[in-house]
Amino acid sequence: MSIKRSGSAVWQGGLKDGKGTVSTASGALSDLPYSFTTRFEGEQGTNPEELLGAAHAGCFSMALSKILGDAGHTAERLETTAEVSLNQVEGGFAIEAVHLTLNAKVPGADAATVEELAGKAKAGCPVSKLFNAEITLDVNTLD
Repeated sequence: MSIKRSGSAVWQGGLKDGKGTVSTASGALSDLPYSFTTRFEGEQGTNPEELLGAAHAGCFSMALSKILGDAGHTAERLETTAEVSLNQVEGGFAIEAVHLTLNAKVPGADAATVEELAGKAKAGCPVSKLFNAEITLDVNTLD
């Protein structure tokens, strides 16, 4: 089974003076603006790392919900934050770390069980695996 989802970006201008938008095919995000200043200078708006963090937090939470269910538990609440670290490295920038913080309320499960199952979700959620995945590229040029 293969499920395909898509997002898109449009960028206009140079790196520092340009601006762009990101969208999802589902319409969940529609022409959400981003720029050099929202990415590197803390200006209000979004950036790719923030979007990756939201995706990772959402994926991890769903994976943990499944793993908890398989173990006979149902979460009342899983609140996850994913902090994505973009660092300057030789030759540019790299995402070098993602730190997940989970606040969980799981009736009937002790802290050790939740911690163990959360570790499995961290290792097994598809977005966690993406950070070590092969990335391929097709390029089409437009006139």
